Amino acid sequence: MLTEDVLKESLVFLRSKGFGDAEVGIILGTGLGQFVDEITIEAVAHYHHIPYFPISTVEYHSGKLLYGMLQGKKVVVMQGRFHLYEGYDFVELTYPIRVMHALGINKLLVSNAAGAINPDYRKGDLLLIDDHINLQGGSPLAFSNVSEFGPRFVDMICPYNAELSKIVEEKASSIGIKLHRGVYAAVIGPQLETRAEYRMLRILGADAVGMSTVPEVIVANQLNLPVIAISVLTDECDPDHLQPINLPEIMEIAKASEPKLIQIFKSVI
Repeated sequence: MLTEDVLKESLVFLRSKGFGDAEVGIILGTGLGQFVDEITIEAVAHYHHIPYFPISTVEYHSGKLLYGMLQGKKVVVMQGRFHLYEGYDFVELTYPIRVMHALGINKLLVSNAAGAINPDYRKGDLLLIDDHINLQGGSPLAFSNVSEFGPRFVDMICPYNAELSKIVEEKASSIGIKLHRGVYAAVIGPQLETRAEYRMLRILGADAVGMSTVPEVIVANQLNLPVIAISVLTDECDPDHLQPINLPEIMEIAKASEPKLIQIFKSVI
């Protein structure tokens, strides 16, 4: 059960490991690990050492919380995130957002790898998420004492901060990086979608689909924490021309596209 005492225990541990106050929180998605090379790291904590933290079980997620300096700002970075398909519930997988908030962050930058639903998008493109569709069947705010941590009924009229999103678009344009803007659909996974499901997602208005991000964004909004999210589009989900999943190729596309994401995040910070 999430309580203030539980959160305090995690915070005390991180402080003992050298984590100071931070300004910006960053979540690195699947295959997006090069970003840490840009950070002057001052403290590291493995997830399995942090009290009450989940443990990342996904091959492509490192499982470390990093603290340091980037572009003159103190940042705390999740190198690896959590998903419903790993067996965690919504409260568990969003717990790190509450910990980062307790460390003082006042902005949250999220990245993920996603599949392109919009037929105009291509592998390697970047998508600034403007809105989302929650198809994960639950909420990280659906627990009994949620009001101890913020409002129970959170307004999601603009889940992705408009001011930050404008800055992201301006910075991407100024450095010559193509950036789509659209709707992200979050599903449970870990299986990929069927042809019929891809058609359904397009009808619903989704431009991309993935298995993360939405729970973290909901919690950020409860905490009144301005948040933006960018997807690296690693595959094209055309139901009429689907190819068998190729995980190595997806990881390579994420890796090849990450420098663009790094440029944008650094410029925004």
